[in-house]
Formats: sequence, structure tokens, C-alpha cells
Amino acid sequence: MKVTTDSRHLYPALKPSGVLWLGDVPEHWEVVQLGRIGIFSKGSGGTKDDEVPDGIPCVRYGDLYTTHKSFISQTRSYVSSAKASAYTPIDRGDVLFPTSGETIEEIGKSAVNLMNTQVLCGGDLIIFRPTIPIEPKFAGYALDCPAAQTQKSLMGRGITIMHIYSSQLKYLWLPLPPLAEQVAIARYLDYVDRRVRRYVVAKRKLIALLEEERQAVIHQAVTRGLDPNVPLKPSGVDWLGDIPAHWELRRLRSLAEIGTGERDTIDRKSTGKYPFFVRSQTAERIDSWSFDGEAVLTAGDGVGVGRVFHYINGKFDYHQRVYRFSGFRDILGEFFFHYFRSTLRHEVLQGTAKSTVDSLRLPMLQNFIVVIPPKSEQSAIVAHLKSMTSTIQTISARAQRQIELLEEYRTRLIADVVTGKLDVRAAAAELAEEADEEEPVDGNGLMTDNEAMNYDFHGVSQSEE
Repeated sequence: MKVTTDSRHLYPALKPSGVLWLGDVPEHWEVVQLGRIGIFSKGSGGTKDDEVPDGIPCVRYGDLYTTHKSFISQTRSYVSSAKASAYTPIDRGDVLFPTSGETIEEIGKSAVNLMNTQVLCGGDLIIFRPTIPIEPKFAGYALDCPAAQTQKSLMGRGITIMHIYSSQLKYLWLPLPPLAEQVAIARYLDYVDRRVRRYVVAKRKLIALLEEERQAVIHQAVTRGLDPNVPLKPSGVDWLGDIPAHWELRRLRSLAEIGTGERDTIDRKSTGKYPFFVRSQTAERIDSWSFDGEAVLTAGDGVGVGRVFHYINGKFDYHQRVYRFSGFRDILGEFFFHYFRSTLRHEVLQGTAKSTVDSLRLPMLQNFIVVIPPKSEQSAIVAHLKSMTSTIQTISARAQRQIELLEEYRTRLIADVVTGKLDVRAAAAELAEEADEEEPVDGNGLMTDNEAMNYDFHGVSQSEE
């Protein structure tokens, strides 16, 4: 999807900003440093143990990374009135900056408080409170846009953990239009942002539905085959149910060899020659290899248990807590991969009330039940799944690319508007009034895919790649 504005309006008169990265700005705008238009303070507070299901809204350091993008319109955390005195109160319009992060990019985060109720913040946060009238939403967009993020990242200090201080943030440059224009800019960006977010949520729902369909197609094929009229027999396994009458049931130990790697995550090399399978769905790289051949791999412990699977035929290395299945007998490696990925979680969750399992033990894997069609039928199933899942993956990849393009467009548009490269005053004046919409903390439930596809983007045209 390509996204463009139907008409781009430039400001009629510009002037040098005096700031190298900013270039020219509209003639009637100011360019100011934060220290001249507000005051800085430091947040303080207790720990996550203070949290209660309902109480006074509280913004914590980690929420700037996981929950709030540019704006704080509701919170995940609450503290009781009894604990409130240990926290720092914030006002509507206050901007929060995290004092540290793991990367330079994370130092660039910030969010403005839009809540009208009592709100608190915890420690490891810098609070900026304007001392002149500023439209809070404009501040949210302007201080979290790429130009501001770049400035903040240049202020970051540290090696393993990056830090930033109010003594540095006070020198951050902010292009500042008149207040009425700030309001118009925020209104326009809100309008576009709502439509982008709705479309993105709809596309993510579509991707999730496609993944469910892919899993269902695979599970049906590897447990029932391709013939819907085939005679069935009880498998004797509760989660497996009936299987084709001519299929066999075998223990995994009779079908493949099982081993584990000897490497640790620290052995990875970003430019390594060979795939390095760790306990993640994303393969790393490494300069060594310990196995050459066809294999299926899965995480032996951690969050990847029952979720991480790889198929490879070639040279690779693997983590000490990753299981390798190879030397397949009476079963095709690719068929085993599809079957294993589709059914392992059903088996490992038997006998536990938890929704996750911490680790896989060798005896359980050795005794894992595998259904075996004839080799010719295995080949047909593998070919069918390649065709079916390829189509689903193509549609899913296209939807993901549309999301990426729209998010790139939104970021670029915000940067152009808040730095005076694009004049949206006329477009903002033409917008119909819309009720304010709270940003959902979980990001779900905004709009169906069909609704989003038909939604009007004011001043934006959409065309397929």
C-alpha cells in the first residue's frame, strides 16, 4: 500500500531556525529550548508491590516503553490512597521522560499526560512542566517525533545502560507555533492518527485470523489427512481423537534421534556464516556448525516451550537447551516438523493446570505419540501444506507490509507537520467535529477489518503496491 497526501501545502514564508537539524521553519514560529519554557523535576515512588486493581492512576517507568506512545490517556497501574504520598503527582500537560534505557533509541521516548483526574508517577522519570501555554497534544507529538528523539539520543550517556538528565533535556530545541496553530495541528494529527490506528488494528486482527487458519489447516492435514471421507479409528489419545484407520501410532523414540546443543546465546555472531538456533523463533548466526543434515529443532525451556520450532536441512549450530530431532525413520522430516509443531503443546499440557510449561524432559519427548501415514501420503500432505500455507503467508505478509507502510507514513507526517515542513491549517479547519477517543491500553477492539478498509483518510489516498 502506498500512502500519499492529495495536496501538500507549504508555509508561504520561512526563516532559518538556527538549528542545523531543523533547517528553515515558518516565519511566525518560535524555536525555543525546553529550559526556557518550563521546569524539570524528578519522579519518585515505591515498587510494583504497591499496585492495586483499582485506585489512583499511576504511570511507572516501564510504561513509557510498553504502554504509552506520545500520550498518557489512561494507565495500567493503580496505587492505593495510603501509598499515594510516596509518589509524585503530575498535571495534565506534564511530559514524562524515562531517565534510562537499554539503547540510545529508547532514550528518545516521552509521553504527555492528557488525563484530567488525579495521576501519579513513579521513580526513574523526568517530569517537564511547561510554564507557558502549550497545547498538550502538540507537545506530545512534537517531543516524541523523530527530530526530538534524535536530539534526546544524542544526549544519552552510558555503555550497557543509557542515561539522560534534565540538565541535558533543558537544551532540547522545540519549534513552537502560536497556540491556536498548535491546537489546529494537534486536531489534524489526531484525525489522521485515529484512522491509521484503526486500520492497523484491523490488519493485525486479520493477521491473527490468518495464523489461526494456517494452524487449523496444518492440524487437520497431519492428524486426519487430505481425504475427508477416509474411515477413522480411535487413537486412544484424548487430545488427538480419531485418526485415519490405516495410519500407525508410534513413539517418537522409534522415529528419530534426539540430541541437544552445546552452545550458549553469547556464542552468537551477527555476521556468522551458519544459522544458530536458540530458544526463539528468530534464528541467530554463528561461525561454527555442529550438525549437517535434516533436522527439526524446538526450545527445551523458557517462553519458547511448545512455541518455537525450526526445520533445516544443512549445516547449523544450536543452543544447549534446544532439542534436535534428526535421523528420521519411516517419517519424512518435513511431515514430522508440521505434526510436531501442531501437536506438541497438546501433549505437554496434559496433566497441568497451567497454560504454559517451563521445560521439556527427554523421557516425555521419547514417548511422544506420532501418527504415521504411508510415505506417499506424507509426501502429498507436505506438498498440500506448502501450497496452502504459502498462500496464507503471502496474504499475511502483505497485510504486515501495509501496516509498516502506514506506520512509516504516520511517523513521517507527524515529523513534517510539527517541524513546519507541511502546513495543515486549512485541512484542520475543514475537519468535521469528532468525539475524543481514549487510547485503549490493550490496543484491541477498535474496528473490524471491513470497517477499516472503508474508512476515509482525510487528505490521504491509498493505492496498492
